[in-house]
Amino acid sequence: MLFIPSPGAITLFEQTFKNIDDILWKDAGCSSELDYVEQTSWILFLKYLDDYEKDKKTAAELSGKTYSNILSPQFRWDNWAVPKSNGKLDHHKALSGDDLKEFVDNKLFPYLRKFKTSAESANTIEYKIGEIFSELKNKLQSGYNLREVINLVDELRFRTHAEKHEMSHLYEDKIKNMGNAGRNGGEYYTPRPLIKTIVKVVSPSIGNKVYDGAVGSAGFLVESYEYMKASKTLSTKDANTLQKSTFYGKEKKSLAYIIGIMNMILHGIEAPNIIHTNTLSENLDDIQEKDRYDIVVANPPFGGKERSEVQQNFPIKTSETAFLFLQHFVKILKAGGKGGVVIKNTFLSNTDNASVSLRKQLLENCNLHTVLDLPGGVFAGAGVKTVVLFFEKGVPTRKVWFYQLNLDRNLGKTNPLNENDLADFLKLQKTKADSDNSWTVNVVDVDKTIYDLSVKNPNKNHVTKLRDPKEILEEMRRLDKESAEILSSIRKLV
Repeated sequence: MLFIPSPGAITLFEQTFKNIDDILWKDAGCSSELDYVEQTSWILFLKYLDDYEKDKKTAAELSGKTYSNILSPQFRWDNWAVPKSNGKLDHHKALSGDDLKEFVDNKLFPYLRKFKTSAESANTIEYKIGEIFSELKNKLQSGYNLREVINLVDELRFRTHAEKHEMSHLYEDKIKNMGNAGRNGGEYYTPRPLIKTIVKVVSPSIGNKVYDGAVGSAGFLVESYEYMKASKTLSTKDANTLQKSTFYGKEKKSLAYIIGIMNMILHGIEAPNIIHTNTLSENLDDIQEKDRYDIVVANPPFGGKERSEVQQNFPIKTSETAFLFLQHFVKILKAGGKGGVVIKNTFLSNTDNASVSLRKQLLENCNLHTVLDLPGGVFAGAGVKTVVLFFEKGVPTRKVWFYQLNLDRNLGKTNPLNENDLADFLKLQKTKADSDNSWTVNVVDVDKTIYDLSVKNPNKNHVTKLRDPKEILEEMRRLDKESAEILSSIRKLV
């Protein structure tokens, strides 16, 4: 029976995570929420790996087979992290302080990094071990703090479905906190209600290959996995397909790559097909049919400025990162493939050559059937307004259905987007019905010189309500009074 805590109750897992953050906060090597997630991730991963190996060993024994451990005895969790005697930590054998830090930095990490070159292929958990530990280092400066964190992580279990489920949700919460930590943190987090909505619209099915070329924390791949898992009763073949040949991603930044891998593992994908690479370094002309995917779901970074050598990989030259990603996504989709991509709303109306050419290409090569216009505040720490483009490759666009998400509140950290906010969109999108917030544009009516697709709701009154003159005059008087008081205070100081 799965224990469901009462509302407001703090679970063991939650309390453990809080205690870990408290320790990391006081360590000189960790300065931000991003560091907390990174350092927690590698320790969690090694504990997960220990539980994973124990499960594999048990399963092998039950079937009369022998299991060969991935890690050598010296580097297994039970030996270096939490050696035990009679079920309790053996303080005589357990390393701490400088001894622990020296072992982790100079022996454990170098050993784990070697798996990157010794693994049979990139699709194995051995390779992921090597790549993860090649991309990070232990930042805890105090071996005593590290000992405390290890002891806390050892209390966590990844053995049952319920435990993994709770752990995955808590890890998502940590990623969310990163998104709220500031501008940089927002790079890693797309609001989960929005991701769920996008996945529901593109509706991936088992057998599809799902791709995110700006994978970040892997939220789109994780949600696609959950959606496909729930779509039917899985056969052994289906489960194997979801594990090994369904979800693919690329990520440029080291921390995001590690978080994405860890997030997918905690959600049940044992060896995620995520590559640590710069997606935009790939020349579009080199993409062949075998490289293509059935589904693209992504929130690429926007506002970046790419160098000329990167731009040379694309037919439409632009320094805007998101516009290059959009070209990549269209190219890498199979004919009949479906996309759901978040992009700045200015993409719909910018009059520069690149924007116009890209809109033309999208309308001519794909069926841009739906545009979801989002209000400001959807993305914490980012002031830009965004839209979601839903398209199908291979047929030109005839009609575009627009939906403008109008909410009766301002969005922010304390008042985030929720699934109910998007329920009306999902309902109407199925039939592309008109409403106060939705309408259809015929492409034949679009200006072919600039292909302007800017969001102008014909069902809303766009006339700005003017302020009452008396109200304006009263505010002017109040401001004049305040200015006079400030000047008087300044004169007294002179």
